[in-house]
Amino acid sequence: MLRSLHVLAALTLATLLSAGFKPAPKAKPIVLAYVGGFRGLVDTELIAAEKLTHINYAFVDVKNNRAWLHNLATDSTNFRKLNDLKLRNPDLKILISIGGWAWSENFSDAVLSDTSRVAFAASAVDIVREYQLDGIDIDWEYPGMKGEDNVFRPEDRENFTLMFRALREQLDGLKKQTGKEYLVTTALPGFNEIFTHTNMAQAQQYLSYINVMAYDHFTGGPLAGHHTNLYASGKVDNEQSGDRAVKLYEKAGVPADKLVLGLAFYGRAWQLQNDDPQAHPRSIVKVERGGGYTFIKDSLLTNPAYKRQWDRKAKAPYLYNASLKRFVSYDDEQSVKEKCRYVKKHGLAGVMFWEYFSDPKTYLLSEIDRQFQ
Repeated sequence: MLRSLHVLAALTLATLLSAGFKPAPKAKPIVLAYVGGFRGLVDTELIAAEKLTHINYAFVDVKNNRAWLHNLATDSTNFRKLNDLKLRNPDLKILISIGGWAWSENFSDAVLSDTSRVAFAASAVDIVREYQLDGIDIDWEYPGMKGEDNVFRPEDRENFTLMFRALREQLDGLKKQTGKEYLVTTALPGFNEIFTHTNMAQAQQYLSYINVMAYDHFTGGPLAGHHTNLYASGKVDNEQSGDRAVKLYEKAGVPADKLVLGLAFYGRAWQLQNDDPQAHPRSIVKVERGGGYTFIKDSLLTNPAYKRQWDRKAKAPYLYNASLKRFVSYDDEQSVKEKCRYVKKHGLAGVMFWEYFSDPKTYLLSEIDRQFQ
C-alpha cells in the first residue's frame, strides 16, 4: 500500500511538471539595511536598492509618549525619496525604526499603561499611514535595564510584549483600510541580560522578525576583542558571538525563521597595552575610532603598517598596527560570507546591517548579494 502511494505521488508530480507547473520559489533571505536619517537628508541615489529587501529608517524619537519626527521637513523628504527606490525594486519595504541608543529614554513611560500604549502605537501607525510606509521597527535600548540614559522599570518586561500587541492591532486596523500587509519588527542585543527583561516567547508572536544586533560585543573598555564575531574564539570568558545570540533567542522561544543576523559595516579600534595582539586579555590604553568598512578597506588594508589576521575559530578578521599597538575589529567579505552561509544552514530569516553609509562602495553588500543569489 505504501509503495503504491509513493508511485502515485511520483506520477502526480510528473504530470504537474509536464503541464508546466513549477514549485513556488523559496523566499529570498532578508537583506535589511539601517539607513541613518538622523544626520539629515539621505542621498538615496547612492543606495543599491536592487540588493536590499528592507530599509529601516533610523530613527524616530519618542516624545510625550508618542512617536515623533525630529525634523519634519527632512524626514518627510527622506521618506518620499526612499519610497522612490521602489521604482527600481518594487518589492523593497521601508520601515520606520523608533528609538536607537540615543532616543530610547522614554519608551518605558510611553508603554506603561493600556491607554499610553494605544496612543503610542496609534502615533507610530499615523506616520506609516501618512508616508505610505511598510511597517514599524522598535529599537528599545533597553527594556528593564540601563542603556544610555533611559528610564527603565520592572514593568518593562510585560509592557514590552504588550507594546508589540498594540502595534500589531493598530497595523491590522490600517490593513483593513488599505488591503496592505504591514510589518512589526524589533532590534535587540545578543547578551544574556536582555532575556531577563523580556518574554521573547510571548513577544515573538506579534513580530514579523527580530533583528539580532550581533555586534558591539566589545565597545569601550577595559578590554578589546572581536566586536562582531560569528563564533567564540575560546580565549575570552563568557564570550559573546553571533552563534551564541541566535541560540539564546531560539532557547527563549523564537523560531529560527524569525531571526535576522546582524552584521557590522563599521569597525571598532583600541590601543592595546601589550604589543602582542594574540595575548589575552587584550587590555587597552584607550578607545580609538574604527571607521566604516569602505574606509577600512581603502585606507587601512592598503597601508603596510596594518596587518590583517583571521581568527579561524571565531570566523572573524582583525587588523593590527604594531607601531601604534592599534587593534581593529570589523566584518569583511570573508566574515560576511561565513555569516550568510550560517543563515542559510540554520534556516534564519536573513541578515541586517548597521549602517548603510558606513560602506558606501558596497563592498560588503555586494558580497551578501553574491551569497544569496
